Amino acid sequence: MEGEVEYPHRYMVRWVEEWVVAVELRFEGDELKSVLNRLRRAQGQISGVIKMIEEGRDCEDVVTQLAAASRALDRAGFAIIATGLQQCLTDAQDEETTDAMKGRLEKLFLSLA
Repeated sequence: MEGEVEYPHRYMVRWVEEWVVAVELRFEGDELKSVLNRLRRAQGQISGVIKMIEEGRDCEDVVTQLAAASRALDRAGFAIIATGLQQCLTDAQDEETTDAMKGRLEKLFLSLA
């Protein structure tokens, strides 16, 4: 099975190989804003960690800031996966594609856990 299938709501499915499917999300305004804000927050926190290390700051402060950046990235990842699952479950048109997408999104979810 090859090619792309475009679904009506915010995502496209692309068969990469016979058994691999790629889900390309399309976020709506509020979803996109939320994910981008989380990623920008993490970006700022990581920049702060780099600066703290360059300045020779206390280890505990550095690790605290690094943990905050990690949580921000995790939350962004979970939001992305949740959006994908929601789209997959509400918009899927054929069972084979639905199962492939759910399996792939489940693996992504577990990679963040």
